[in-house]
Amino acid sequence: MKDLVENSEPSASEPVLSWLRSDLEQRLGFRGAKHTRANNLFTFIMAVLLTILFYAVIAWLQSSRFSSMFKERGITPYFIVFFSFWSISILFTKWRKLVLQREALKLSIIPEEAGFVLSPSTVDEVLSNLYSAVDDPKQFLLFNRALVALSNLRNLGRVTDVDEILRSQAERDESAMDTSYSLLRGFIWAIPVFGFIGTVLGLSEAIGAFGGVLGTSTEMSEITASLTLVTSGLSTAFETTLEALVAAVAIQLLLTFLRKSEEEFLDNCDEYCHRHVVNRLRMTPYEQVKE
Repeated sequence: MKDLVENSEPSASEPVLSWLRSDLEQRLGFRGAKHTRANNLFTFIMAVLLTILFYAVIAWLQSSRFSSMFKERGITPYFIVFFSFWSISILFTKWRKLVLQREALKLSIIPEEAGFVLSPSTVDEVLSNLYSAVDDPKQFLLFNRALVALSNLRNLGRVTDVDEILRSQAERDESAMDTSYSLLRGFIWAIPVFGFIGTVLGLSEAIGAFGGVLGTSTEMSEITASLTLVTSGLSTAFETTLEALVAAVAIQLLLTFLRKSEEEFLDNCDEYCHRHVVNRLRMTPYEQVKE
């Protein structure tokens, strides 16, 4: 086996690319989700820990304006913070997994000799290279796609059949990528809703306090002192909405950048399979006669 990776040659006992050792979830003792998907339990625990850490810092800040925005505005800021950190945990995990998946593009499982052609008689050599280079090819989107096509090569009569399998697998990968963002899209919808709930609760508190002031106070000094309850309710109303909208916008921007990177990765996988698999296939006699 040669030219598995640029300027390096793997040892026979150790794969060039190890999913078991490199996947973030696997390294931390969780079951690694397939390809660029995130383990919900893992990201949930990350969100809990980050929320606790955030409020520990808030408690250390004590009476600052920033601290009061998250500690003294009812229960909704806690939900906003938690779901924001859960979203960030998912995005971070997916980003780390995408970085690992991109490493597969640097490997070449097809021998680089000019005279080498990919055919049913040489597919075993290619599969051997694949399993020597990667400890678990099915966990890498690129190699899983190639593995499906190569494993069926003996049963296919034409190059176009292999190309069709790769196209079909590419469509499945795109669908799986889109599905992996479903939970994030739900959080981006829910976070502003929590902000609006805080707005309603704050306005209700302010209106109730204002009604109490008018009903029980007659002196201007008493009314002025009681208006602090009204302003507190208004602060809850507007600050919870601000927190939610800022969090939702930030998460949406991060999601957009990550999704763009993942789409570019899928395009690179398409190009890799076409260049290293389809273009190296030998035309079978059956296809030549038919044409």
